[in-house]
Amino acid sequence: MQTINDWAEIPEFEDEEEEAKFWAGNQLGPRLMNASIHQPDSRESTTITLRFDPRMLARIKRIARSRFLNYQSMIKQWLSERLEDEIK
Repeated sequence: MQTINDWAEIPEFEDEEEEAKFWAGNQLGPRLMNASIHQPDSRESTTITLRFDPRMLARIKRIARSRFLNYQSMIKQWLSERLEDEIK
């Protein structure tokens, strides 16, 4: 498995299949992994409760584990990305 240490090392992909092949043999280095996690501007946060289907939550946790992320952080990152898309 090759470690990617610079964003420039990630090529432009023609389709999802090409991207999947790339990520099957490559992974982000720790510095890039930490840089890609959304860091809120303030230290204040609010705790909420979400109900998930157990199978969906298991799939989310599996994806997070494969990316060496905490599943809750990954969910927050996904929500943040989607929020930015919606605002645009």
